[in-house]
Amino acid sequence: MARNDTFHCSVITPERAVLETDATFVAFPAWDGEVGILRDRAPLLFKMGTGELRVESPEGNQTLFVDGGFAQMVDNKLTLLTEQAKKIEEIDAAAAEKALTAARTLPMVSDAAFAARQHAVKSAEVQLHLVAKHGGGSARH
Repeated sequence: MARNDTFHCSVITPERAVLETDATFVAFPAWDGEVGILRDRAPLLFKMGTGELRVESPEGNQTLFVDGGFAQMVDNKLTLLTEQAKKIEEIDAAAAEKALTAARTLPMVSDAAFAARQHAVKSAEVQLHLVAKHGGGSARH
């Protein structure tokens, strides 16, 4: 018997399609909070933030790190276009620690530099949080 509570979810970066699956629920970080998606959701277009993407599917749940972009839901197809998406096991904890240290030393000589620093700090902090929360993360050097 075919399930009728799923919709298609695609997570795409400029380099590759990171995830293609049927989902029963997806929660993604919007620029101003978290958005949850179920089947038959009215069409939407959101600016995404940096954070945790949770995908629940009949095959199991997945958690990814996403870094900005856009989310569009149309005709039971959710497409998340993002600059960066990583599964938890793809996060390099040592690299995230280095990135956080470097981000905290970035100069804040203009509003744009301040915004860039804030984004870099948040990106590294979220990756480290996800590794701590879900385990995994590689220690590549």
